[in-house]
Amino acid sequence: MEKRLSLTSNIIIGSMLFGLFFGAGNLIFPVHMGQQAGSNVFLASIGFLTTAIGLPFLGVMAIGVSKSNGLFDLASRVHPIYGYIMTILLYFTIGPFFALPRTGTVSFEIGFAPYIPEEYVSFGLLLFTILFFTAALFFSLRPNKILVWVGKILNPLFLIFLAFLVVAGTIHPMGNISDSLVHASYETTPFFKGFTEGYNTMDALASLAFGIIVVQTIKDLGITEPKYIAKYTIKAGFISIVLMGLIYSSLSYLGATSVAKFDVSANGGIALAQIANYYFGSFGSILLALIVTVACLKTAIGLITACSETFHNMFPNFLNYKLYVIIFTIIACLIANIGLTQIIALSIPVLMFLYPLAIALIILGLLSSFIENKKIIYLSTTLCTLLVSIVDGLNAMPDSIKNQEFIQKIIEFYNNNLPFFDLGMGWVIPMLLGLCIGLILSNKK
Repeated sequence: MEKRLSLTSNIIIGSMLFGLFFGAGNLIFPVHMGQQAGSNVFLASIGFLTTAIGLPFLGVMAIGVSKSNGLFDLASRVHPIYGYIMTILLYFTIGPFFALPRTGTVSFEIGFAPYIPEEYVSFGLLLFTILFFTAALFFSLRPNKILVWVGKILNPLFLIFLAFLVVAGTIHPMGNISDSLVHASYETTPFFKGFTEGYNTMDALASLAFGIIVVQTIKDLGITEPKYIAKYTIKAGFISIVLMGLIYSSLSYLGATSVAKFDVSANGGIALAQIANYYFGSFGSILLALIVTVACLKTAIGLITACSETFHNMFPNFLNYKLYVIIFTIIACLIANIGLTQIIALSIPVLMFLYPLAIALIILGLLSSFIENKKIIYLSTTLCTLLVSIVDGLNAMPDSIKNQEFIQKIIEFYNNNLPFFDLGMGWVIPMLLGLCIGLILSNKK
């Protein structure tokens, strides 16, 4: 008879899920979305929650249900070469190129930039990121109890302070949501705009990378049957989903009401610092700075360690673990100095390209028992999705690239002939079509 998990075990796994997905960087995007969505914040938030919470949860389930050993194993069902490419691109995205540098810039933007004269901000960012990533490098090379200490003590403190901020913002809002102006991009289709904004959390990508940790934890507790693994993932994940949903919704509300007192900021880090200072003065800002910095440090250590271990396992004869740690940390420190706003802008084309492919993998993983892991189904679904995700990435490129005549013709063709492409959702129908083609071909075989 299959072993049953206790309520305590479910709560522990749910807490771990929350800790894996929610870093300090997740704070900045719902605030900024709220500022831009204004009176349409409710619909925008629903779209945001779909990708920021729903997809990561399904990603963890996909790893468990598909009986895969992680992202590389799941992606290799399309083709071994695709397995390498997808794994490398995804880990670079959540690692040294975007998410990892963001941990340093978010800490600086929220905690220190408001107190530094504008002419010294660049030097301040350089000095801070050197110190920040040196600390991250030290602990990544010598894994010890700092992750446990931060997770058990500082993260709860962070959430308690955030709760005070949310309560203050709810009881004494800075303005009325119904009076908040709506940014042009949120006027007509706020749900779909919020949906694609949820890409910025990168949590759906992270779920494919870290989902095996959750699944392995459940297996270590004696659960072996895939249906029970999925069942307990759902139960434990409910805690994480509710908590993250409340936090995201509250932050988007704070952002929407804050425009009554502040201009729409360049990024959510600036907005969050302004809101904290408004309600609690300089003391609140300092406390927020300290806790966010340590929370970001914890996330940075986890990302460096995960990326280094993955690349060392994939290419064991190329570099050892310590060299991967040093290289990834140096790259992240350099990229962090281009600033938070620029990092977010550069990451958007990559996320628009990767997310449809990640969603396709998640759906295929969830359907693995039904489709019996047939390669033709994985291949046809991925190829049809890829044909759109490439153009989605091009459409999100800077104008200097996007406005090239050849690229403009491609984008115009997709825009005129593919439903939902202008909403960033053009991949949906081709992905489903690819899935149907794969099912038909597999049955003929």
